[in-house]
Amino acid sequence: MNRIILKAEDLDGFLAENDKSNLLKMDTYYREALACFNILSTTRLAAERKREEDNLIRLYNDMGNLMQEICGNEKGIEVYSFTTPQESHSEASRVIAKLRDYRTEHEEFVYYIQRAYEMLFKLAYGGTPASNKNYLLVRTPVNVPVQNYAIHKINNIDSMIENTVMCVMLRGALLPSMILSKEIEEYSSHAYVTPFALFKINRDDSKHENDMEYILDLDRSYFRLADLDGKDLIFADPMNATGGSLVTVIKYLLDEGVKPKSVRFFNVIAALKGALRVVRALDNCSVYTLWMDPVLNELAYILPGLGDAGDRINGRDETERPRNIIQLVADYGSNIAQLYREQLREIEDTVLGKVRA
Repeated sequence: MNRIILKAEDLDGFLAENDKSNLLKMDTYYREALACFNILSTTRLAAERKREEDNLIRLYNDMGNLMQEICGNEKGIEVYSFTTPQESHSEASRVIAKLRDYRTEHEEFVYYIQRAYEMLFKLAYGGTPASNKNYLLVRTPVNVPVQNYAIHKINNIDSMIENTVMCVMLRGALLPSMILSKEIEEYSSHAYVTPFALFKINRDDSKHENDMEYILDLDRSYFRLADLDGKDLIFADPMNATGGSLVTVIKYLLDEGVKPKSVRFFNVIAALKGALRVVRALDNCSVYTLWMDPVLNELAYILPGLGDAGDRINGRDETERPRNIIQLVADYGSNIAQLYREQLREIEDTVLGKVRA
């Protein structure tokens, strides 16, 4: 097997003493919250429920303020609800609430994932000067009395997006990566479609947070090193729990002589620890997240989290017969295939090109 393995202790080595102190403080807050959860799950008394709800509101405000203070000192971390105007926060909060809710079914979950990545795209690329515009000429379906056209102004972000490669850490990241690539295509004045690089990476879920391992399977990955050198690499993984998968991929590329121009990591939810690990471990890397969660449990799952995002986007794989990339694309169906047809062509070319090679 041609594999690269990164261990959890390697990741923790990137954290500063101040990071560890802040993470310990966050753990203390969340242990208090867990005690509230236990009471709320069992109590039948209205007064007791109200008291614990008030305690939770206080704790979440304290945790939110601490995370905002920590991230405010980290130029590589941008959290939507910390950096956008106050009037935008309720939209992000509602999207995350719908994604978290155990009652949110598959179709609705995918809809809110799309909403989330549209918001993240604006967070990362929406800050161009108002005077810097491109003009799009659009031919409309109206041809009476003559063929009609329209002119639309859009922000000129071509220099920011037309050197990008979409890097997919497989399964849960596939559809979010296609969504983000579609946003890039729509905002490019040249309808730029990102090339794709596909990495097969898993973490060993039989292990705990303090001894976790991240395994990059090169035999089942699809990319060419030369196509990544000097590029702006984009990763769109809905959940950043530990940061281990991203760090494993980028460290492997650096060891192989690839020098990315930049790395951008887009998450719907990031754990504080995972975000800090990423920006400590990698140079010229930015993390964009719609929401930040405070802690990880012993299995390295985000708390309070939203469950397995990959399963909720794609459905569960059979343990003994996990789907390959082409099977996963096929399962998306005709509606998604039509919407993201340019992206799917790039993915198919990437996979078939590796097979032919």
